[in-house]
Amino acid sequence: MRKTTSPVLTAVHETAKGLHMAGVMDQFTLREFDHLCLLAVELLDPLQIRQIRESSRVSQAVFARLLSTRVSTEQKREIGQKRPTDTALKLLHLVQRRGLEVVA
Repeated sequence: MRKTTSPVLTAVHETAKGLHMAGVMDQFTLREFDHLCLLAVELLDPLQIRQIRESSRVSQAVFARLLSTRVSTEQKREIGQKRPTDTALKLLHLVQRRGLEVVA
């Protein structure tokens, strides 16, 4: 996952916000610029997902429960049969960075 945005993208976004405040750009167009500035979510391979869970020292059942998913879904993610959704990826990255306490 990118930790920072590019300086060019930041400048474009700030310009768009200024144009919106001046009444030159409507809210819909500003939302399109906001969407462009969202950070991309890096994909996790099954081994990385398993390592996140194991570093939290919980079972698949507990991990699945804390992430509001089924045990079978977590098992399939860890063996590569199922790919996490974008929302699940963001949550997994959050747990990876800050620990399981953020969802407990």
